[in-house]
Amino acid sequence: MFIKLNDRVYLNMAKITRMKIDHVEDGIRVRFYEGQDQVAKSKRFETTDDAQAWIEELLKEVK
Repeated sequence: MFIKLNDRVYLNMAKITRMKIDHVEDGIRVRFYEGQDQVAKSKRFETTDDAQAWIEELLKEVK
């Protein structure tokens, strides 16, 4: 199932094996992985709670 990540990126959620909330130098982002390879990252979030809520909303679309 493809979901729209942003204006230009669609993800095939059937291939995503891991999602990680990560603190990077410009803020907090969610990173998406297929196996060991990072295939996409989300927009920037202010808190990990915001990122977690965004992931949960995204996963509702997949169901």
